[in-house]
Amino acid sequence: MTVSEFKSSLLKDNPPAGLGTQLEALWYDGKGDWKSAHDRADGPADRLSARVHAYLHRKEGDIWNADYWYRRAGETRPDISLEQEWELLVERILSIS
Repeated sequence: MTVSEFKSSLLKDNPPAGLGTQLEALWYDGKGDWKSAHDRADGPADRLSARVHAYLHRKEGDIWNADYWYRRAGETRPDISLEQEWELLVERILSIS
């Protein structure tokens, strides 16, 4: 799947099958459903899930919590827009899927 195809899937009612937890979280976020996105990101302990979790808390405006999750991911908060961060995460995850 490409980033364009992923973005196009946001027009549908349900996420494509087989996305995986991180992409599914970003899909729900892309649909404007932060709670469903967070529900999927909250739980897995791997660094990539922590990175998505960090982005979601940054978007929420909870910077302290976001920075905690960026540290868990082994990264620092990026100085880019939320839209750019979302797309960067989608690209990163798709490239390793």
